[in-house]
Amino acid sequence: MKFIRGIAATTGVAAALALSACGSSVKTTDEQASGSAAGALVGVTMPTKSSERWIHDGDNVKSALEKLGYKVDLQYAENDIPTQVNQIENQITKGARLLVIAPIDGTALSTQLQEAGDKKIPVISYDRLLLNSPNVDYYATFDNFKVGVEQATSLLTGLGLKKADGSDGEAKGPFNIELFGGSPDDNNSSYFYNGAMSVLKPYLDKGTLVVKSGQTTFSVMAILRWDPATAQRRMEDLLTKTYTGGAKVQGVLSPYDGLSIGILSALKGNGYGTAGQPYPVVTGQDAEVASVKSIIAGEQYSTVFKDTRKLADVTVKMADTVLKGGKAQVNNTADYNNGKKVVPAQLLQPVVVTKDDYQRQLVDSGYYTADELK
Repeated sequence: MKFIRGIAATTGVAAALALSACGSSVKTTDEQASGSAAGALVGVTMPTKSSERWIHDGDNVKSALEKLGYKVDLQYAENDIPTQVNQIENQITKGARLLVIAPIDGTALSTQLQEAGDKKIPVISYDRLLLNSPNVDYYATFDNFKVGVEQATSLLTGLGLKKADGSDGEAKGPFNIELFGGSPDDNNSSYFYNGAMSVLKPYLDKGTLVVKSGQTTFSVMAILRWDPATAQRRMEDLLTKTYTGGAKVQGVLSPYDGLSIGILSALKGNGYGTAGQPYPVVTGQDAEVASVKSIIAGEQYSTVFKDTRKLADVTVKMADTVLKGGKAQVNNTADYNNGKKVVPAQLLQPVVVTKDDYQRQLVDSGYYTADELK
């Protein structure tokens, strides 16, 4: 298998060029160019409220924009593409001067993006990349290839193949693991997968890690719409069909906390989590409350924390700059090709959280209170 790294390191020279070049394609009206953006309407669309992280994202973006004096139309589409289409069309009709869009399906909004382009409405793609359209001005996200790297590395650490400092651990293996992927219509999923596999492939090639089911291709392991129930059913099927005769799964690569909860439910139903049969090492992403509690309880092993406060801050600074006729700051102008253009991006860094450091990363930082995690 060949795995391609989606994120390239940005050198100081490249960064400088990026800062000078980015935003050259940004669409501005005469009013925007004059810097008169006071009270402008900003349309913000998020995928769903079924994942708590999107609630935090929407609330953080809306609050920060309103503090700057903008009006905000915040919408959630509950993972229904036609609903998100209608929401964006309504925002354009209402006179939105800028759109912030976290798409359900990055390929499904080309018509609405063209309408925005025709009306010279700038578009910021939020966390998930909008695809197959030239009418995307900026992308605010985390280093999603690194998210996959961190997930895979934490899996190795949990198995004892790596130490926390990155050096080799004392464990030798072989270990049975299973792999889960994100939603195939979410562009980030391929970055998570490629990042993880760039770490795991050498161990798979040597036989230190064994995917006992044989299911290693993204198309097989992908979970549409990041649905926890689908992940639970797949894990149950894997256990029933593959782990018989005393064979045990010792690690599960999960790219999202919601999937991790479903996976752990399937494992619990098959006898894992008891004194004689501990849970395998299960990864995750987004530091959702239920999963952090699971980590504290010794069930889920790790999660990748993406501080949505920082992502909202970056996005709002982008929006404010663009609405006032400026060019937003970015740190990557090479790696996020949406099929029609390379979208200038601002990347933030993810952080792995385990039972050992959740207090420092999540509570001491003010992201959660201690009471929320009891």
